[in-house]
Amino acid sequence: MDLKIASTIKMNNSVEIPRLGLGTWQAQADGTARQAVEWALEAGYRHIDTASAYGNEENVGAAIASSNLPREDIFVVTKVFNDDQGYDSTLKACEDSLKRLQLDYVDLYLVHWPVSGLRKDTWRAMVRLAEEGFCRSVGVSNYTIRHLDELLADSPIVPAANQIELSPFLTRTTLVDYCQSKGIVVEAYSPLARSRKLGDPRLVAVAEKYGKSTAQVALRWALQHDFVVIPKSTNKERIFENANLFDFALSAEDMALMDSFDEDYWTINLAWNPEKSNKWE
Repeated sequence: MDLKIASTIKMNNSVEIPRLGLGTWQAQADGTARQAVEWALEAGYRHIDTASAYGNEENVGAAIASSNLPREDIFVVTKVFNDDQGYDSTLKACEDSLKRLQLDYVDLYLVHWPVSGLRKDTWRAMVRLAEEGFCRSVGVSNYTIRHLDELLADSPIVPAANQIELSPFLTRTTLVDYCQSKGIVVEAYSPLARSRKLGDPRLVAVAEKYGKSTAQVALRWALQHDFVVIPKSTNKERIFENANLFDFALSAEDMALMDSFDEDYWTINLAWNPEKSNKWE
């Protein structure tokens, strides 16, 4: 698979999303997200992922504004959080996010979580926002097959993407296959399992074979599965390291080997787990 840092995936509405992005979750300290985004853009990233719940949209927007890059060259993702869900409140939440980001539109707007009793009205608002041009694409995050079935039963459009926790230690094959069969791009968050598994001897052995770090091998695995991958970091060295994925490729044998690492290893708190908590009924 011949990939470059600028490589994209065409979503079901023909909008192209860069395969590698910078995640900004927990980058909330003053200036932290701005600096991380500036470093990422310097390293060649053109996809920045934030959310209203992250509390850093202003910093992300400031970094984009100061980059001197054309707006159309940067793919910006943000999300409507749970307290803002519902029809009218989702419309207002998007307006507020755009103001904080200093943007006229975002490239992808996501429903952050499948909130019970609100997600249908939230999705109606998302469709309207796309129709009116405030979002080039709309999608979801943390949706399971059940949530997607519910949405697709009563929607004029298919979500462009589903952003979910994925790593070589949490492959979620059934959900991935479902999304890809519906033309929904899979975005992998926490693709490094919050660094908790980077010392796993199996992963270390693969990394040594390629002369790469375990993080680079884990991210390359995600790219070769046709996932969009959004590693989060506020460390310049790691931001650049995480972008250095395009001078090697994992063999089919090593991809299959890494698939076998799956152990249903979640990093998210059990109470928020979309597959194991009744919070999202």
